[in-house]
Amino acid sequence: MLRKLIGLVFICSVFIFSGCTTIYNPATGNRETLFINTQTEVNLGKDMAKQISSDMKLLNDPVRQKRLDEIGKRIAAISDRTDLIYSFNIVKDKEFNAFAIPGGTVYVNDGLLDAASDDELAAVLGHEVGHIAARHSVKRLQAVLGYQLISSIALGLTGQGQVLQAVDVVFNVVTLGYSRKDEYLADKLGVKYSKAAGFNPQGMVTFFQKLKAEGKNTSLQLVFLSSHPPIDERIKQVEKEIAALN
Repeated sequence: MLRKLIGLVFICSVFIFSGCTTIYNPATGNRETLFINTQTEVNLGKDMAKQISSDMKLLNDPVRQKRLDEIGKRIAAISDRTDLIYSFNIVKDKEFNAFAIPGGTVYVNDGLLDAASDDELAAVLGHEVGHIAARHSVKRLQAVLGYQLISSIALGLTGQGQVLQAVDVVFNVVTLGYSRKDEYLADKLGVKYSKAAGFNPQGMVTFFQKLKAEGKNTSLQLVFLSSHPPIDERIKQVEKEIAALN
């Protein structure tokens, strides 16, 4: 009986200290229970960004960075989540890939950046900001890390090992892909955000078509093709979303 009581007290304390709250998420259209609040998410994202900076080569290219920032900030400004300060970084890597981490930081490989038109880049950034707005990586962290580690994160008690564990979880999501449901939602939000920001949402379709053609003509690993739902299905879904917006 005493053990059960201690367990109950522990669970309750986790909910209290981790800032457990239920919110309406406009990006998903659902009410959601979160154990990682916004400030904790931002702090965790900063720790992850430091680790990424040491593991990947980030480019300091003023011309490319200006283009990325201008498009990225237009997307972020009209997203369903404006409580974050978004930042956009260029990774030196020819793979066609982009990914986002908790807290509002987005990374785009220079291979993708150079291959995409402005409308296509807006669609990609809209997709990644959509993941952030829907809190996809945060919810995956909650599911994988468990209550005890979440409590430590919320209380600022994380050590380097725990940060690395969280980074690994996010990287697994990036390399293996989110669920199909999450990816389709991010595509939908990418279409919505790119149009609202003044870009042609058809850029999502042309980008997927470009990826598909590139995948046939090169041995270059295309992460967007290898780890996400089938490209033809995504094109069909995006075309439906564009038609609905019009």
